Amino acid sequence: MAETLVFPGEVEWTGENPGISLKQDPAGPFTTLASFFRVMLSPHGRGHALVLALSPQDAAPPEERANLCLTDNEPLARWLVANYVSHFGAWRGLPALVGLQYRALERVESRGDAITAYGETVRAGALNVALDWTGLGKPFCFALSPTQSATGAHHMPSLFVGCDNATVTVNDVALSGAPIPREVAGQRITTAMLAFSETWIRAE
Repeated sequence: MAETLVFPGEVEWTGENPGISLKQDPAGPFTTLASFFRVMLSPHGRGHALVLALSPQDAAPPEERANLCLTDNEPLARWLVANYVSHFGAWRGLPALVGLQYRALERVESRGDAITAYGETVRAGALNVALDWTGLGKPFCFALSPTQSATGAHHMPSLFVGCDNATVTVNDVALSGAPIPREVAGQRITTAMLAFSETWIRAE
C-alpha cells in the first residue's frame, strides 16, 4: 500500500498565485513585478489581491508609476504582503513595498484554458490591469520543504506551469520587458509562471 504524504503543521492559506516578473535588460533589475492571489482559505477569509510594482526600485514614484495592491479584502492583502510577498525572491527588500498603495478592487476575471494561454484582468476604478501568460509548458507538481520555501518556515506544495512569454497591460498600454529564465524544482521555466493549488503550511 502506498504511503500517504501528510504535511505536519498549520495550513495558513491555499489558492492560486500566478506571477510575472519582467526585465528590460536581462542583466539588470526587474522593471515590472506582478503577483496575483486568489485565496480560497486563510485566517482572513477568502479574497483576491494583485500586488503590482510599476517602479520596483522607488518607494515614492510619480502617480502614473505607482506601486499598488488592488484587493477586495485589504486585511488579507496586507497579511500576504507582510508575510509572503516580502519574502519572494524578486520582491525581497524592494523599496516598492514600503510605499505600496492599497486600492479597492471591483472586479476580477480569468480567461484562457491554462493549457495554451491564461489571463487575469483586475479592475479598480479607472484602472484596468491585464496579466497574460502564453507559451505555456507542461504542468508539474512539487513540494518545497521549509528550508527551500521563500519564507524559510513553510512547506509549500503547488502545481506550476512555466510560460515562455507574459505581459502586463495597464489601461491598454503594454509595459516593456520580458521574463527571464529560472529553475524551480529542477524544471527550467521563466520568471512568469502559473501557480495553482498552492498551499502554505507553517512547519511545526
